Amino acid sequence: MKEITRFAPSPTGHLHLGHVASALHGWRAAAESGGTFVLRVEDIDTVRCRPGFIIDLYADLEWLGLSWPRPVRQQSRHMDDYRRVLDSLDARGLLYPCFCTRRDITESAAAPHHAPDGTMVYPGTCRHMDPGRRAALLAAGTPHALRLDMARALELPGARTLAWDEAGHGPQPCDPAAFGDVVLARKDVAASYHLCVTHDDAVQGVTLVTRGVDLRPATALHRLLQHIMGWPVPRYSHHALLCDGTGRRLAKRDGAVSIRAMRDAGMTPAQVWRAAMAADHISAVPSGVGSL
Repeated sequence: MKEITRFAPSPTGHLHLGHVASALHGWRAAAESGGTFVLRVEDIDTVRCRPGFIIDLYADLEWLGLSWPRPVRQQSRHMDDYRRVLDSLDARGLLYPCFCTRRDITESAAAPHHAPDGTMVYPGTCRHMDPGRRAALLAAGTPHALRLDMARALELPGARTLAWDEAGHGPQPCDPAAFGDVVLARKDVAASYHLCVTHDDAVQGVTLVTRGVDLRPATALHRLLQHIMGWPVPRYSHHALLCDGTGRRLAKRDGAVSIRAMRDAGMTPAQVWRAAMAADHISAVPSGVGSL
């Protein structure tokens, strides 16, 4: 089967070796199957994302020898698409507005517990709000988020028996209920990562999602959204994360050395590829990636 894979960075900083290794996982899967490697820019967070980082990530990936079909899907240019999905969910009674602040949520949870991804599960305060009060708050323009009514979603036929196919490991059972009523849109970000990434994988025909193991728990939630919306279901392959010498995951916020800095220091694309492969225990890359 010719796989369609994707690399989907967020332009909140410069790419580092962890990004190179992640891109390589997707590139390998596409190349080895004679398929297609797709680039996507996930820039829905308009506060943290910067246009300059988008320009730089294109340049860094091209310098490394990667190529992809054009045009690139840039999420900030497709907010109407996500709005239509939200409208569809709302029309089916699967969304409700939440007016709680983070502090409200923390203080209202008598016995807070956390979802598999580490986020606190919402206690459902606004789900039970009086309809009249809800209407008044909306009419007044009170800032709010839109949450998925998980209980209603799980009433849909087949929603409680979902699974995904993990490459090399077979079917994996899902428990989206563990996430509670997740946010699908916020006042500052018009659509959530979960909604956008699942929608775009369907739109772009992605058949194999390669991504870090830190996102593995979220797959249960993504499967539920696919089920609700009738979107195609890709296979998944979650790879280990690159860490520094102390065992801490490489991250932009922690000052991981960027590919741009390596380039400026005189490293060649081949040297950067070898560094990423060594850190990720990869012995070889498919032909066509850089000049190794």
